[in-house]
Amino acid sequence: MTASAPGSGTVIVTGSSTGLGLETSLYLAERGFDVYATLRHPDMTADVEKAAAERGVTLHTWPLDLTDPESINAAVAGIAGEAGSIFALVNNGGIGLRACLEDTTDADMRAVFEANVFGTIAATKAVLPHMRAAGRGRIVTLSSVGGRISSFGVSVYCASKFAVEGLAEGLALEVAPFGIQSILIEPGMIKTTRWTTNRGTTGRALDPESPYFRLFQASEAVADRVVNRSKTKAPDVAAAIYQALTDEKPRLRYVVGRPAAAAIKMRRFLPERTFERVYFGPLVKKIAQGVPAAGDGPA
Repeated sequence: MTASAPGSGTVIVTGSSTGLGLETSLYLAERGFDVYATLRHPDMTADVEKAAAERGVTLHTWPLDLTDPESINAAVAGIAGEAGSIFALVNNGGIGLRACLEDTTDADMRAVFEANVFGTIAATKAVLPHMRAAGRGRIVTLSSVGGRISSFGVSVYCASKFAVEGLAEGLALEVAPFGIQSILIEPGMIKTTRWTTNRGTTGRALDPESPYFRLFQASEAVADRVVNRSKTKAPDVAAAIYQALTDEKPRLRYVVGRPAAAAIKMRRFLPERTFERVYFGPLVKKIAQGVPAAGDGPA
C-alpha cells in the first residue's frame, strides 16, 4: 500500500542533464511518474530528449539554474501551472569540489554552497506552498555517505553535504504536520560524470607547488580505484528514490550500497577511536606514503 498510487503525480528532478539526475528522471518516467527534468544548461535538452526516446519514455524538460533564485521560482511556477500540482521534488542538482582546504579558493567554496545548499533550499522553499495547498508532497534530497563521514580532499564538498543532512532532517519535522515528507538519499561512491567531466577538481589542487599536491594525487588514485570497483550503480540510486516516493511511510534516510551502509554502521556503533583507526587509518597511511593501492579508503 502506498501514499499514492505507484508512479502517480508530478515530480521535479533538478540537475537532470547527466548522471544520477538523468537516470532518476528516466527511471521514474518508466514507472509512470510525470517527470519534469530540469536543466541548468538548456543546450543539453536534445541530449536528454534523445536519452528519453531511447528508453521509450517522455520527459518534460525545463530550464532551472540552482544558483539563480529567479530561475528557480520561475521554473517551479511554470511547472505547477502546466502540471496543475507538484507531488515531489528530487533535489539532485549540485556540483562537486575535490581539493584540500588550503587549495580551495573562497570562490570555489561559495560556488559549492550556492549550488548544493542554497540552491537546494531555494528549490525546496519554492515547491512547499504548492505541497501545503495539496496537503501532501515529498522532498527527496540527494546527500551522500560523504554527508555522514568526510574524507581527504573533499572537506568543503562534504561540508555542503553535512549541511544538507541537517537541512533535510530539520525540514522533516517542520513539514510533517502538513502531510509532507522530507527524505534523504545517501549513496556511496558511484561512477558517473561526477568522476569525469564534472569532477570539480580545482586548479590549485593540481599545482605541483602545492604542499598537498603529492598527497592529493595519492588520494585521488585511491578514490579512483574504489569507485572503479564499486558495484553500486546509478539505477540503484534511482530505485531508492522511487521507493522513497512510493513507500506508504517513507524512512528519513535511504542508504544506497552495501559499502556505504557498512561504513555508516561502523561510525554509529564503533567507539570513535576504533572507527578512526579502522576506517581512516589505512587511507591516511597510503596517502602519506604516496603509494595508492587497491582496497584502501572509504567506499
